[in-house]
Amino acid sequence: MPHDDFEIEPVPGLPELPPEGETILWQGKPDWWTLARESLAIRGVMIYFIFLGAWRSVALMAERDVLTSLKGAVPFLILGLIVVGLLTLIAVSQALTTVYTVTNRRIAMRIGAALNVTYNLPYTWIESADLDLKRKGTGTIALKLKGDTKLSYLMLWPHVRPWHLREPQPALRCIPDAERVARIVAEAARTQITATRGATARDGQTPSDLAAMPAE
Repeated sequence: MPHDDFEIEPVPGLPELPPEGETILWQGKPDWWTLARESLAIRGVMIYFIFLGAWRSVALMAERDVLTSLKGAVPFLILGLIVVGLLTLIAVSQALTTVYTVTNRRIAMRIGAALNVTYNLPYTWIESADLDLKRKGTGTIALKLKGDTKLSYLMLWPHVRPWHLREPQPALRCIPDAERVARIVAEAARTQITATRGATARDGQTPSDLAAMPAE
């Protein structure tokens, strides 16, 4: 259930102190430039406005001199710089305000620049985790949730696997050293799920999971 949250974080990235027995294994943030390139298509936007400027200059050359034709591209280039600047600001603010936390029991995502939201995802909610690794070691770990767990794509964006609108997959987007983090997640999930199954088999009880908690 949604839950309004914090003004002060006792642990950076978490709305409350971890319960006894829970250990933080890794914390990190997205790389802002990779986030801008992959989720905001900043390179494509730059190329688009350069193309518009070049097209305008070529169109004017049939009627004007070269200098005047080149000046025709200036408004498009200025507009492109403004748009790219705004996209850069969004990427930087998202990276600065985001904290991904991997513990031995869950993955927590504190996301949102204007409105902070914390999602706590126990490993028992996660069906699989897919790693999209890039050449420089950054990558995205997308979490496929079990069928009874529903989250909002818009609330998660850009911390979500692109284009999976019907079944949104929360994602640790554009993190450095993603392969090592994926190994940490895999080992922690395997250990926790094994322990949970063992406890359930012994006493027939299901341990209570931490809910996903959107929070201001």
